[in-house]
Amino acid sequence: MFVDYYALLEILPTAKSEEIKAAFKKQALKWHPDRNPGIDTNPQMQLINEAKLILLDEEARAKYDFQYSRFKQHQKEKEEFRQQEQQRKHKQQKQQAEQREEQTKQEYKEETFTYSDFSVDDEVLKRWMANAKRQAVDLAKQTIEELKGMTKAGIKAGAKEIGKGFIFQIILSIIVLIIIGLSKSCN
Repeated sequence: MFVDYYALLEILPTAKSEEIKAAFKKQALKWHPDRNPGIDTNPQMQLINEAKLILLDEEARAKYDFQYSRFKQHQKEKEEFRQQEQQRKHKQQKQQAEQREEQTKQEYKEETFTYSDFSVDDEVLKRWMANAKRQAVDLAKQTIEELKGMTKAGIKAGAKEIGKGFIFQIILSIIVLIIIGLSKSCN
């Protein structure tokens, strides 16, 4: 098991002895049993003391720093692997969702609503269905006619507005020409 003493003391790996001592003191005060009644702070205090002893000993720190760099590389590789796994899973989920969507579309395309191999034997229902079919056709025709009428009305209204705009432009141009002519004649 590896302990990140730098993270534990909340210092950078480039920290000097004075910074290590100050960080130790800060953490020791933070985790002191008198400041944390009812909490077993012994494990945390032991780690803080361990960090101080290793990081303040030059030889121990040199060996620790070598292992620390290996640890950081391991963490980096682990994170990269986690991200790759996450991307792979995301891609797989996306493909599965696309396949489900395509399957649903295909099933809908294959779905049929009319069956020629079965006929209704209730004469009243047959008449109602035939009547509904005629009404649906008439309604579709009526909708198309209304749409044509609305299109014609829209075109007429647009042409009328364009005509008004054109007349306004002509009148405005005449007024501007008169003003220009008057201003030239006054000079």
